Amino acid sequence: MKKILFAIITLLIFACESTSVKEADLHYLNGYWEISEVVFPDGSIKEYGVNPSIDFIQFEDGKGYRKKMQPKFDGSYDTSNDVETFTITPGNQTFVLQYKNEFSEWEENLVAVDSMGFSVTNTEGIQYTYKRFEPIKIPK
Repeated sequence: MKKILFAIITLLIFACESTSVKEADLHYLNGYWEISEVVFPDGSIKEYGVNPSIDFIQFEDGKGYRKKMQPKFDGSYDTSNDVETFTITPGNQTFVLQYKNEFSEWEENLVAVDSMGFSVTNTEGIQYTYKRFEPIKIPK
C-alpha cells in the first residue's frame, strides 16, 4: 500500500513539474547518469542500487547522443561504439526526446530535469528516473 501511495504522489509531483521544464534547463542533461528507479503504468516500482553501466549524454543545439559506459575503479570507463542519437523538440507542455539508432526509433517525454536528476516517460507510460552519477572513490 505504501508503494502505491508513493507512486501516486511521485506521479502527481512529476505531473505538476512537467510544465516546469524550461529550454534553459536542457543543458543539465549533459554528463554521466545512472538509473535510480522505474515506475510502471500499474504503479509498481523497480528501484536500482549499484549500476554496472551508466549513460553518458552529450547535448547541444537541439541534438545530442547517449552512450552506455561501464565505470572502472581507476576512474576510467569502458564503452562500446554503440551510440543513440537524439533530438529534442518542444512538445505538449514538455520536451520530446526523439531517439534513433541503427535498429529502431522511439520517443520519450522529458518530465523533469535539474542539475542532479531527470525523468522521462516513454510511449508505454513507463517513467525512468535518473540521478547524476557519482564515481566510487576508493582511498589510496
